[in-house]
Amino acid sequence: MKKLTIIAAALALGVTLASPVAVAQQKFVTIGTGGVTGVYYVAGGAICRLMNKERAKHGIRCSVESTAASVYNINTIKAGELDFGVAQSDVEYNAVKGLAQFKDGGAHSDLRAVFSVFPEALMVLSRKEANIKKFEDFKGKRFNVGNPGSGTRATVDMLMASMGMKTSDFSLTSELKPDEHGPALCDNKIDGFGFVVASPAANIQDPTTTCGAKLVPVTGPAVDKLVKEYPYFAYATIPGGMYPGNPEATKTFGVVASFVTSSKVPDNVVYAMVSAVFDNFEEFKKLHPALANLEPKDMIKNGMSAPLHPGAVKYYKEKGWM
Repeated sequence: MKKLTIIAAALALGVTLASPVAVAQQKFVTIGTGGVTGVYYVAGGAICRLMNKERAKHGIRCSVESTAASVYNINTIKAGELDFGVAQSDVEYNAVKGLAQFKDGGAHSDLRAVFSVFPEALMVLSRKEANIKKFEDFKGKRFNVGNPGSGTRATVDMLMASMGMKTSDFSLTSELKPDEHGPALCDNKIDGFGFVVASPAANIQDPTTTCGAKLVPVTGPAVDKLVKEYPYFAYATIPGGMYPGNPEATKTFGVVASFVTSSKVPDNVVYAMVSAVFDNFEEFKKLHPALANLEPKDMIKNGMSAPLHPGAVKYYKEKGWM
């Protein structure tokens, strides 16, 4: 996969016009993200733009890849087919410990953290006609639990287990991808869906605008138990008015998105990525509203379970942040 990526990127760059030495010196890295309408893809693209802007200095060409998100990204980094990836803090924790989705494959001892970015809340939307007031009201309804291998699916599975619910409680359980669940809701193919994402998000904005979808609060003893038991979870509030037709603040819980890599990725490559972001930090924050309120000192500690990569540590120490 990586060889194909390198060949494709080389062709796209028109390297036939470059010298053989220049081609040999150019290194290609790929960031695994999520669906093309999600914030993961935007954040990954933002980092690649900043890295590519400085490629004359470090000789690295960065490309972004749309993927099935957290679990896929970590497994593909482990296989050596991705250099970096975005992962929810809970999925990163499970990978380091060899739990849940990673139980069969064992702990990912080579996984390394780079930095965390935005908080991500579990957004639960319902058709306005479905008269849903709380998550438990979806019993007997058609609900999209998220595509297998995604961080959303992992969070929804944990929430349901904490509530004592099973997929058989729904009249229909779908596994649509993020790009599909909004249209399915508005087309009356499902009554609700869950999606872990930073706000504002296009695939929450679209169904609230198109068909008046409603945000559903996710609170109660089951959520309190999860937040208390798992350090990577935290309470979250979606501000009122952020999405059309939802004037009241909506309480829920969530995780933190983080960028991860492998200990096998060279220090200079990780250093180049980190410096591209933090040397151009004000520009980075303007690339998406979810990035607007980031603070560097929080980004190097929040929501990360894997050890920091030495290439990142070098930069943070130079800045006096560690």
